[in-house]
Amino acid sequence: MSERQSTPSFKKRMMIMLALVAILVGGLVAFQLFKGAMLRKYMAASGQPPQTVSTLTASRSEWVPEFEVVGSLRAVRGVDISPEIAGTVRLMSFHSGDKAQAGQVLLEMVDDAEKAQLNMLEASAALARITMERDRAQYAAQAISKAQLDTDTADLQSKEAQLAQQKALLAKKTLVAPFEGRLGITTINPGQYLNAGDKVVTLQQIAPILVDFNVPQQQAGQLKVGGKVTVQTDAWPGKTFSGVISAISPLVDASTRNLAVEARVDNPQETLLPGMFGKVHWNHGEPQSLITVPQTAVTYNPYGATVFILKPAPRKNGNEGQGAPKVAWVAEQVFVTTGPTRGDQVAVLSGLEVGATVVTSGQLKLQTGTPVIINNQLLPPNDSSPSPQEK
Repeated sequence: MSERQSTPSFKKRMMIMLALVAILVGGLVAFQLFKGAMLRKYMAASGQPPQTVSTLTASRSEWVPEFEVVGSLRAVRGVDISPEIAGTVRLMSFHSGDKAQAGQVLLEMVDDAEKAQLNMLEASAALARITMERDRAQYAAQAISKAQLDTDTADLQSKEAQLAQQKALLAKKTLVAPFEGRLGITTINPGQYLNAGDKVVTLQQIAPILVDFNVPQQQAGQLKVGGKVTVQTDAWPGKTFSGVISAISPLVDASTRNLAVEARVDNPQETLLPGMFGKVHWNHGEPQSLITVPQTAVTYNPYGATVFILKPAPRKNGNEGQGAPKVAWVAEQVFVTTGPTRGDQVAVLSGLEVGATVVTSGQLKLQTGTPVIINNQLLPPNDSSPSPQEK
């Protein structure tokens, strides 16, 4: 009898347990459905989450049309001083880095043998001259033939030519500065033997100095001899040197389609040196008033360039958006036509009005209608003539 009574009791307990499990599972499902519904309701009421961006008010800037290229500095005149003939150095009349004047003696070589040869040739030429004068008098008295007088004349001319050749050879034993300029560093010492062509020292005329640069053929119409240029170099940061265009090549390079230009730059302190490179600027045309924005504000796509501007956010009913952060601006994407760039800035030729609030960073997260929050604590660079900053 006890087993029969226990069986219904066990089944009853199982049914109660299954009922409780069903109630628990149903409650969990109902809670998840309720949570999803409430979340969707909240998202519908609050809309898109706002994005933080930096902005700048579009304004006009006065830009003078200019062009900038990299050029190479070159001396007006420069040469390596070398002997034409071999010999031993007797005397050096300069020091490294000296300023030399035109015609200044720089180096003398041992020339004793050449001077002795010169004296011998001078004596021989003097004798030939006396002989010709004596024979000319005898020829006038018909004491000698015309052939003898011609021989004496030819002999004198030969002796004089040998004398001139020796003088020229002797002059090559002395090196002089062919023009005014600054001398370089020499490693030659007195007593040293030099071969013909050995470099003694370099001589460079660098005040003023020349700068060579190339410009695209499209700029050829904006170039003219006498046009003003300025040069800046990393060797003297922040310092500008003035100059004028002195020559324009009549030939365009067929491989690069560039035009070679030469400018003469003032260098009174001789701070610019040949071989340096410099940034050459020149202005052309009248100043232009252009709307400018940072280059970071413009997004370039295959279908055009765009910027995001901010518009006031539409007002909502009092019950909408409860609990969401309130925003005053929404983004709007507009197409623009860009022009020249200068430093960190780019000119906008059309599609943007003065006074528009332009997004300068954070636009990758935006689309038209996205609410935004402005934070201008950290702004992108916006300098028309930036300079490198070492940190």
